Amino acid sequence: MSNEMKNKKRPVVFMTGAGGGMGSESFKQMLPDIGKKYDLIVFDRNTEKNHDFFDPYKGTKGLTIVYGDLLNKDDVEKCVEMSDMVLHIAALVSPQADYHPDKAMKTNYGSVVNLTEAIKKCGKKDTYKFVYIGTVAETGDRMPPIHWGRVGDPIKPSVFDYYAVSKIAAERHVIESGLKYWVSLRQTGIMGPAMAKIRDAIQFHNCIYNVLEYASDRDSGRAMRNLAAFDADGSLDESFWGHIYNIGGGESCRVSTLDMYKAMYGELGFKSLDPVIDPKMYATRNFHGQYYLDSGKLENYLHFRSDSMQYFYDAYLKELGGAKTAGKIITKFPGGQKLMGTIIKGTFKELLDTEHGTKHWLDNNMEDHIDAYWGSKKAWEALPEKVSEMEEFTDWDKVVHIDHGYDESKPESELTLEDMKGAAKFRGGTCDSTEMKTGDWKTPLEFTCQFGHHFKGSPRLILEGGHWCDECERKSWNYGLRARKDKFFAQVWNPLHDEDEIREYPKTVSELEV
Repeated sequence: MSNEMKNKKRPVVFMTGAGGGMGSESFKQMLPDIGKKYDLIVFDRNTEKNHDFFDPYKGTKGLTIVYGDLLNKDDVEKCVEMSDMVLHIAALVSPQADYHPDKAMKTNYGSVVNLTEAIKKCGKKDTYKFVYIGTVAETGDRMPPIHWGRVGDPIKPSVFDYYAVSKIAAERHVIESGLKYWVSLRQTGIMGPAMAKIRDAIQFHNCIYNVLEYASDRDSGRAMRNLAAFDADGSLDESFWGHIYNIGGGESCRVSTLDMYKAMYGELGFKSLDPVIDPKMYATRNFHGQYYLDSGKLENYLHFRSDSMQYFYDAYLKELGGAKTAGKIITKFPGGQKLMGTIIKGTFKELLDTEHGTKHWLDNNMEDHIDAYWGSKKAWEALPEKVSEMEEFTDWDKVVHIDHGYDESKPESELTLEDMKGAAKFRGGTCDSTEMKTGDWKTPLEFTCQFGHHFKGSPRLILEGGHWCDECERKSWNYGLRARKDKFFAQVWNPLHDEDEIREYPKTVSELEV
């Protein structure tokens, strides 16, 4: 990199994963501001795909293109030294992360460690701004009736979701890093052309009555552009920093999987989902998603929302191409919907038989996966053969409040040690610290969980983040037993599970191995 960038007065933004899904859209949105409001360092792997994407922008004023590896400390340190803020978008995401849990942890957690260490090494601990992109998957399965949620609800990654596990460890590290300026933005499902192209078994993990408050790729990119621009011109309020936010598109982006399929297949002329959807091939639990009670907080800061679910449906129809016209013609004829449904189901057969396919788990009697995604083989067998025969949930607007275990009406400045002791007790454990400065949300306190593990965590991590014992988190998914004593966690477990569901699922990777 040249010394020219060092001498520029404009702030310098460092964006990781700039060639990926969210990163590339953020880059496109930011282009009009580069060299005017701020300069930009885009960072990604040295691949042909990334060169093809960035080569046309070589020579753009204020733009520096860097190819490297976030697990290489020197690569990271050079970019941090030259910049004032990082938009850390890079990640190994699902479904790819499902196939490579070790790599997901190394990439998603290891990159965060390298970034925070580089910031401190460069003497920028109190000035540098770290924007971390988390995920809705951190809070896992929030099927009805607990489908409305907010930041601070229990961290609960779904069983076998190692992407979520890695992102939780990374978020914990960011919050407890000691950096003055950090923020975690928990990204939801990103809808747009890329989502319309997904062909993976993960489609069948998304339960028919699951919900998501999506955000479009364009709105996600706009959020990054506005964050950088508002920070550069001084209009981003100081209160933005040091918090966790949900990224969501708002009311127009809230949809159940069932209603999304109705819209998608309705465009092909299907009057019913029965010919095209086999309920027995879809999980009934253990995915992720929720409608947000608080996604408006981020919108109030960044003003990024513009798209609705129609944007996705338009992308889906464009992806179908001529198949849309053919489908509409076929489904008009007697028996046409059944024929078209058979054809569509046939295109999914290969996905269902892969190692992460639901049919593969069932055919091979993989009890751990069957229990995780349906509750039991008996519960799966009881599923109806048709969508129209499923018990329909309709009370989408009803909110089941999740109690965070402390008085949220108090100003943050009045938080006391007694509040933390009460919150710990609500979580089935104890707060063992003997002193705490009133209103201090940053300094870690000492805790013991119900299983006797001793750990440290700041009030920000515990109360606002919804995190708890890191030893429990890295060891296993032990939700049934945890819910028996942890009233906080029981709120997001008991409504979806029988009391005798106490199976423990060991985890095969942890951040300690990175």
